[in-house]
Amino acid sequence: MDQNLMQLNGRVVIVSGAAGGGIGTTTTRMIAEAGATVVAVSRSQDNLDQHIQPMVDAGLSVVPVAADAETDEGIDAAMQAAADAPGTLYGLVNVAGGAAPQTWMRATRVSRSDWRALFAQNLETMFFMSQAVAAELRSSGNPGSIVSISSISGMNTAPYHIAYGTAKAAMVAATRTLAVELAQDNIRVNAIAPGPTATPASKMFIDDDEQRDRDAIAMGRRGLPEEQGGAILFFLSDLSAYVTGQTLLVDGGLNLKWTHLRADNTSLFLKNEDFRAAIQQ
Repeated sequence: MDQNLMQLNGRVVIVSGAAGGGIGTTTTRMIAEAGATVVAVSRSQDNLDQHIQPMVDAGLSVVPVAADAETDEGIDAAMQAAADAPGTLYGLVNVAGGAAPQTWMRATRVSRSDWRALFAQNLETMFFMSQAVAAELRSSGNPGSIVSISSISGMNTAPYHIAYGTAKAAMVAATRTLAVELAQDNIRVNAIAPGPTATPASKMFIDDDEQRDRDAIAMGRRGLPEEQGGAILFFLSDLSAYVTGQTLLVDGGLNLKWTHLRADNTSLFLKNEDFRAAIQQ
């Protein structure tokens, strides 16, 4: 067997949402270390300076791009940077998304603007970035791989977080349909669904509680960004050359137990009791 199936030499990969210091940042580094040129997209120049510039300084082939992937202009900027980068466009990783604390609430309180904002931030960003990359790959006749970050919230229930969970579930559906449409073009489309992962963003919601983690997660601990990045790198690489339309749970077995809800159906991982009370109102 070819021993270089994990290598991405000569390929250009766009990472949308690359500079948050968590999964996107770690994945950017891992892809660059695998030999690709990474177009690292973030709407925050400060985050790019903090998390991405050190990779550039260390000699990795990473191109920081300050652009908002929620906008057509931001997508155009990312695509132009990919066109200018050394190598051939091959991949996209959709990390951009998430949800602010104020978006957590009972389903009966969700407004149209709340709903639309979370769908724009998560589903629309994923779809229109994927659309742009797929169109360019088809035009050039090159193969490619698109990987998106869904969530365990999109694979099961998401109490008090229905808009986010539904948007992430829709990403799974979009992944499957895109995979069918693009298969004849040799463009693979897959996703991962992370469980609780130790990232800077997760600290807004989750405190350190080793006993809770042992109780809730089959493997007894939260995941690391590198462990999510490993699954992403697998989908980008030729190791997964015959895999498309799949969403891989990367959750340490949390979904196998599904014991992380309290009797009031709020997550055991919420650290702030005032926040817990507020979302149930």
